[in-house]
Amino acid sequence: MNLPEFHRGRRLRRSAALRGMVREVKLCADDLIMPYFVVDTPDHAFRKPIDSMPGQYQLSLNELEKQVGSAVAAGLKSVLLFGIPSAKDPLGSGAYAEDGIVQKAVRMLKKNWPELVVVTDVCLCEYTSHGHCGMIGEGDTIGRVLNDPTLELLAKTAVSHARAGADIVAPSDMMDGRVLAIRESLDEAGFEDLPIMSYAVKYASCYYGPFRDAAEGAPKFGDRRTYQMDPGVVKEAFRELSADIEEGADIFIVKPAGPYQDIIRMLDDAFDVPMAAYQVSGEYSMICAAAQNGWLDEKATVMESLLGIRRSGAKLIITYFAEKALKEGWIR
Repeated sequence: MNLPEFHRGRRLRRSAALRGMVREVKLCADDLIMPYFVVDTPDHAFRKPIDSMPGQYQLSLNELEKQVGSAVAAGLKSVLLFGIPSAKDPLGSGAYAEDGIVQKAVRMLKKNWPELVVVTDVCLCEYTSHGHCGMIGEGDTIGRVLNDPTLELLAKTAVSHARAGADIVAPSDMMDGRVLAIRESLDEAGFEDLPIMSYAVKYASCYYGPFRDAAEGAPKFGDRRTYQMDPGVVKEAFRELSADIEEGADIFIVKPAGPYQDIIRMLDDAFDVPMAAYQVSGEYSMICAAAQNGWLDEKATVMESLLGIRRSGAKLIITYFAEKALKEGWIR
């Protein structure tokens, strides 16, 4: 039978080798950043499972060393640290203490693995007794999260992380002007070469639920919608990113990743700045739950989700699947 000429796309799909040859978007170890939760505890063997995040743990300093060591052996290049202090107070003083848990973790990791890229989350929510990302007002401003007074504390936190040896600081608080405050303080302290990875486009998302169990940083009152972005806004993402670039950010983060791939694509098209996307706890936990129930193939789903984020324009992906993907050989 003579058929009219048509496109035979299947020619390049006949085998895994052919598909790999023409694949335009690929993942490698350099693309991934693995988050860890380190706890300030005298129990050196502390290793507490996070129930809402299967396979993830709160770790003591010793257990973090073991966990990261096995991940580095599998090819892990970058980590993102979140700290859980032994005590909290209204000003989150544990965030910027020279002997704080993140500061101790940074020193340990850089001593053991000098080439490992250590990124530190710069925020107050894990350290404040009220669970908000900034100072809380009193008197006429009672109950309000205060923007400008918080900037000094965030800058102190970033400088303390830099002194400990962090390679990148990542402010996640969403206070206006925090990148400028951190950049100026880093420069004054002699860390003008230290990059800032800003959570420039961070939405007020329900997908953060499991993270609040992991970091023990849920607000004790109200919510974070007055400083994190509304899920229905698009153009504001351009304004937030432009402001952070002008203030001195070197890399920016879109958070969450999966539900906001349209935002990732638009920003990558519009800005010539390296972009990371955070596949957050809720995205992680949904895939884990479906895989545990046999509803999805875990490896295939993880890889497709990460490829989708990478295809959208993210150069880096912060994901709780990073360690497993490397250890299982899904990504090399």
